[in-house]
Amino acid sequence: MKKNLTNPFFKCENSSLPLGFEVPDVSLFGMLKISADNQPEESAYEYFGTQCSFKDLVKRIEEVSGSYYSIGVRKGDIVTIVMPNTPEAVISIYALNRIGAVCNILHPLSAQEEIKNHINRVESKVLLCVDICAEKVANIIDDTQVKTVIFASAGDSMPFIMKKLYALKCIKNFKYDKSDSRNISWSTFAKKKADAPEYLPKGDKNKEVSVILHSGGTTGTPKDIMLSNYNFNAFGIQAVLTLRDVSVGDKILAILPIFHGFGLGVCVHVCFCFGACSVLIPQFNSKKFASILKKYKPSMLFGVPTLYDALIKADGVDDIDFSFLKYAISGGDILPEKLEVSVNNFLKAHNSDIKICEGYGMTEGLAALCLSVGDDYKSRTIGKPLIGTEMCIVEPGTINVLPADTDGELCVSGPTVMIGYRNNKQETDNTLRVHEDGKVWLHTGDMAAIDADGFVHYKLRIKRMMITSGFNVYPTQIESVIEELDFVDKCVVVAIPHQYKKEVAKAFIVLKNGKEKSAETENEIREYCKKKLMHYSVPYRYEFVDLLPKTAYNKIDFMKLQKDSEKEAVC
Repeated sequence: MKKNLTNPFFKCENSSLPLGFEVPDVSLFGMLKISADNQPEESAYEYFGTQCSFKDLVKRIEEVSGSYYSIGVRKGDIVTIVMPNTPEAVISIYALNRIGAVCNILHPLSAQEEIKNHINRVESKVLLCVDICAEKVANIIDDTQVKTVIFASAGDSMPFIMKKLYALKCIKNFKYDKSDSRNISWSTFAKKKADAPEYLPKGDKNKEVSVILHSGGTTGTPKDIMLSNYNFNAFGIQAVLTLRDVSVGDKILAILPIFHGFGLGVCVHVCFCFGACSVLIPQFNSKKFASILKKYKPSMLFGVPTLYDALIKADGVDDIDFSFLKYAISGGDILPEKLEVSVNNFLKAHNSDIKICEGYGMTEGLAALCLSVGDDYKSRTIGKPLIGTEMCIVEPGTINVLPADTDGELCVSGPTVMIGYRNNKQETDNTLRVHEDGKVWLHTGDMAAIDADGFVHYKLRIKRMMITSGFNVYPTQIESVIEELDFVDKCVVVAIPHQYKKEVAKAFIVLKNGKEKSAETENEIREYCKKKLMHYSVPYRYEFVDLLPKTAYNKIDFMKLQKDSEKEAVC
């Protein structure tokens, strides 16, 4: 098999066009088919050693799209997916896209109330769910419009022996009620057959919503981010034209989850645009990192800084020759200088001539928007915008563009900027603004500066948000949950430094008269948070106070609480 096939998307490059390239007028599935036609026999994904070729992937997608069509899913319907990185999840995303349906993708570890609220906001009637969420789904299903729940297991696509061992391990857990007519197993569902017509979006139809991902936006309240075929396919072309060394036969570790723009955008869709193989990892285990690297020898690593910290500390990596690595890209959080130096020294010592590259992105811009790589590499910067993307710095709260080397709010304009927040015009209008140049600009809520050479220097977050192990944590969401308790008067959440997770949440709590400031009260609040919040959003520390500090304008002094709490680093 020839490995030096020319990527068909190189033909999209055209310097005479406004973006510098053209975006194929096809769906996500149509984009995948272009790659499949170019290298049908090459592996598209690998899952616990089982490989699937591009040709077979397209066939499976076509079959599963018929299964969804058979249960009544049609163009424009929103199907909610609560799955880790498994073949069933990836196939479903493209199968639904093939018939013009919309994927609403959630974190499998979401609290049951979060799952219910997300489902109800988008009015899903069909749910694809990993079996570990069976109990949570059972508790909320009657409060939704869901008519069909398809339960899949992380073991469904494992090799036979591994699948049996996984089933034995989980036999007492993750059971769903088979007597409930709404519930169906993946294996039964996949056998349903129907001729499903392929939806072929053209022109403006390609800019309609195809995927919904989630974020707290610039204010920290939950929002549903609408992304289009055009967004994903433009990003695929940007990646192909930026990371030109990636070719057919290369492998990318899909460690980042598909409910995240970086995971779905880079580790799956972009990977397919490269003609590369996505190695699907449903749950990352740092103890197995070395064996995964030895087995798959990935050409590309994408991850948050904590992944690279785990890499250089992992047992068993000392004897690995990393010459197979073409790119190591860090995103999702600031890459500390000390870690950057350590990773680069580690790579050099292990026969690799590359350096770790830092990028910047946000779900509202699909994934990566800016990258320090190749000719656009500069240490301690996030590089330059990807081809076709523009960035500028404005005075916070305005659309007034600032000169070079001046700190202000980072704004982005380009083909991967979201359609908007679903059913939230006010927040959409606050985030997507038309500047004097007539273009729509995404106001990121992040502080940065652009130097005279065009390199972007990330500074800090304007919005009240923290990042824990690469995941966005929104203080206002945590505060709202804690304040639901009838014995809590007021809550304020700030970040405290954490040696490994970067930041974790600390809650300052004012109790109502009569409630004791005790370990029992703290545990009661913690347990409530576990039921209502993502596990990484549950506060790490709690402090009961009588009063919260105020500014001269009689507002809560978040900065004072934050500054005081920075002394409480968690080792």
